[in-house]
Amino acid sequence: MLRRSLLCSLALLPLGLASRGAVAQHRYLAGMEDVPLAPALATPEPPFSFDSPQGRIVITYAKGATDRASVLAFYATSLPQLGWRREEETLFRREGESLRLEFGRPARELTVRFTLAPAL
Repeated sequence: MLRRSLLCSLALLPLGLASRGAVAQHRYLAGMEDVPLAPALATPEPPFSFDSPQGRIVITYAKGATDRASVLAFYATSLPQLGWRREEETLFRREGESLRLEFGRPARELTVRFTLAPAL
């Protein structure tokens, strides 16, 4: 019985490792746990957030060695899969909330500001 249990565990080990790898690949913005973080971006500081009578407001920044077009392409593809509707190139809406992406001046690292706020 112990041998069978050990063999089953060893057989399932690759599945467990594969699922861990899949989870590790999906990173999300701090404070916006349902908004994925684009590849090559990192959040160097914690988000600024507060609740208003109209809903939550969260502002966070991400930086990385990437370009504006790559970031926009990532969010144009990934956010609709999570229920976000693209309204403009840098504006998405979902369930009474809006998500806006703003880009800093071109530099060695791209800076992206994410603002989650109640949709007006």
